[in-house]
Amino acid sequence: MMNNTSSSNGMISPSSTSTNTQSQQGGLKTYFKTPEGRYKLQYEKTHPVGFLHYAQGKTVTQVTIAHLKEKSAQAPTSSSSSLSASSGVRLAAARLLGGGNGSRALSFVGGNGTSKTVVGSSKIGSLGGLSSSNTLVNSNYDGKGTYLIFNVGDTVFISDLNSQDKDPIKSIHFSNSNPVCHAFDPDAKDGHDLLIGLYSGDVYSVSLRQQLQDFGKKLVGAQHYNKDGSVNNSRCTSIAWVPEGDGTFVVAHADGNLYVYEKNKDGTGDSSFPVIKDQTQFSVSHTRSSKSNPIARWHICQGSINSIAFSTDGTYLATVGRDGYLRVYDYSKEQLICGGKSYYGAVLCCAWSMDGKYILAGGEDDLVQVWSMDDRKVVAWGEGHGSWVSGVAFDSFWSPPTSDDTGENVMYRFGSVGQDTQLLLWDLVMDELVVPLRRPPGGSPTFSTGSQSSHWDSICPIGTLQPAPSMRDVPKLSPLVVHRVHSEPLSGLIFSQESVLTVCREGHVKIWMRPGYGESQSSTSETSLSTNSKDKPPLSAKVGSSSYKH
Repeated sequence: MMNNTSSSNGMISPSSTSTNTQSQQGGLKTYFKTPEGRYKLQYEKTHPVGFLHYAQGKTVTQVTIAHLKEKSAQAPTSSSSSLSASSGVRLAAARLLGGGNGSRALSFVGGNGTSKTVVGSSKIGSLGGLSSSNTLVNSNYDGKGTYLIFNVGDTVFISDLNSQDKDPIKSIHFSNSNPVCHAFDPDAKDGHDLLIGLYSGDVYSVSLRQQLQDFGKKLVGAQHYNKDGSVNNSRCTSIAWVPEGDGTFVVAHADGNLYVYEKNKDGTGDSSFPVIKDQTQFSVSHTRSSKSNPIARWHICQGSINSIAFSTDGTYLATVGRDGYLRVYDYSKEQLICGGKSYYGAVLCCAWSMDGKYILAGGEDDLVQVWSMDDRKVVAWGEGHGSWVSGVAFDSFWSPPTSDDTGENVMYRFGSVGQDTQLLLWDLVMDELVVPLRRPPGGSPTFSTGSQSSHWDSICPIGTLQPAPSMRDVPKLSPLVVHRVHSEPLSGLIFSQESVLTVCREGHVKIWMRPGYGESQSSTSETSLSTNSKDKPPLSAKVGSSSYKH
């Protein structure tokens, strides 16, 4: 199996700062074909030109799509000095934010498929002196909006996904440690909707709207958890809001522990946990004080937890780790349901289907695992990547050509990206999978006779972790599309109603419009890009995996 294909040690090549340069030097095409038609590269998002991040080798870019809803008229006024300042200060912020579109409304469907409308600032300037303009904009950010949040080096950048401007509108600098993961909750009740986890183990919750309204380069109005690594000083690796969890979130760490927090607690109580007696066994401990934060510790595995993902309804939590295991838990019952080992090496990423029936996992064996919750086992392996698989996602907005409502022979579309710089698209039809048969001694080599492999004999008991199956026992999938989309190793992807977003580990995001959408958009961002989603959107859309071998 191939290892990390990156030879840049985390530094960005000067040749990777524009689409045209990449296309010319890397031979990258600006479209790829599917049975439905062409996906076309519409535009890119990245960090400002000249931005230096020498410590970037420690971290990999993750991307989160955030949908801000219309601000409620009854919402409490922020206590931040920058927000309660006079309109003159707000006017200065408007100047820094750059030019705008007056009252023109733009619509865009981002990662969770919800149509958003932004009035005003669709042309992007930048905060912190990255660029400037004297044109005033409506800078209060009280309306709807769709934003792209991504980390590069010691900075979190925020871009307006409605604008085709490459540069971000906001940069947030961290002086003591690098941000490595983040998550957004569109239904947050008290304004704190954005989580940021750091390499140091520290965690912050903030209001995205408040960050946009402030024109400094530091977090404002932040709640700080695990300050200076007081509870756990290993790096954060993945972070997630609990769906319908009323402000509860979980943070995974590189030492194999996962912590449960309640964002409204200040954590003044004792947050110590008992010593873990057996590092190889799953265990859950709760704090004794009602004022403690975190409120619980889950010891998952030896070595790093590389990624976590909740099922859409929040019933199940999937984790993947350095030890090569995918594990699925009943979150409320704190119970291991199923799991198993990869064919080879660590698992780096995981994702749920919208209906909660399947889980994707990818990692160092270059394979995409498809897990069935009904069977509690691997039901298919996707072969096609030439290096580690770093991001996986189901396309919940795609409809099969002969879709019907009978519920039979359901087809799923999913995607994967890898450190081989390629995007792969796959179609999964469970009824069409050919289950390998076990040959009796002297039997036909065509597998036409014999019994099913022992891998398929029965459903595994609840709570069982399975060993890696034999390569010959698992049906193989071939990709529908193989396309080199970036010149650098990829770290994740997001499917939206109208596009596919791909991101490389160096902080460049590309937006590929689906067939039928790109043709209708003009070279400016005048045209509205909006349709209704037929699926309930996930809690937040995020991509990336922060766990790589360096």
